[in-house]
Amino acid sequence: MKPKIIFPALILLLWQLCTLLGFFSEGKVPSPLQILAALYELAIYGLPQGNTLLLHCLSSIERVGIGFVLALAAAIPLGIICGASRLLREMLTPVIETIRPIPPLAWIPLAILWFGIGLKSAAFIIFLGCFFPILLSTMSGVVSVDPVLVSAAQTLGASRKQIFLKVLLPGSTPSIYTGLRIGLGIGWMTLVAAEFTGVKSGYGLGYMIMTARDIQRSDMVIAGMAVIGLTGFVLDSLLRMLESRALRWR
Repeated sequence: MKPKIIFPALILLLWQLCTLLGFFSEGKVPSPLQILAALYELAIYGLPQGNTLLLHCLSSIERVGIGFVLALAAAIPLGIICGASRLLREMLTPVIETIRPIPPLAWIPLAILWFGIGLKSAAFIIFLGCFFPILLSTMSGVVSVDPVLVSAAQTLGASRKQIFLKVLLPGSTPSIYTGLRIGLGIGWMTLVAAEFTGVKSGYGLGYMIMTARDIQRSDMVIAGMAVIGLTGFVLDSLLRMLESRALRWR
């Protein structure tokens, strides 16, 4: 059995044992078996009744997907332009570094004010979580491209478009993928906070966790957290597979 399977299994076994021995209060720290039972209940019956786990999960993936794609569409072109232009980079860096440390949670009141309660405000919060890691990684990737390669392309008569497509973009691709993975991870982490703004549809893992908290079902709260973690792991794995195929030349 692989170590990456053995270690989590040992943790779950120890957790279950500590619960059985009374070290943990079942009302506050439910056992793994209780959490599995809660997952079954959420999958079959849902919370609220009829709002099943699959529908909550799909709604959250939709919100994260919209925020992530918008961040990708905005951050990669801007990052490449800023990376290629020293003047523009020096102009925008103070603005970027001033806004970047502001946590997405702090934007929630403005998100509600600007977009109301629902998909738009949640996607905006997730967009902010994804945007800056992708932007900075893209800028870093472009800046790290060997200037000799750019000069060689210019000497050979390459146009700006050709330099962009054949030199800057391929050279910065590894850094871009790193930014995508970090950005998606942060965007997924902000999911619950984004859904705290409210969801009109009544679906979303964050909304489900808040509902479970209101009825004091800690097993369902942890079950929801586990689903968020596992889904994030799957999405990151898909990005890594895409990266390995796109960067076979490395």
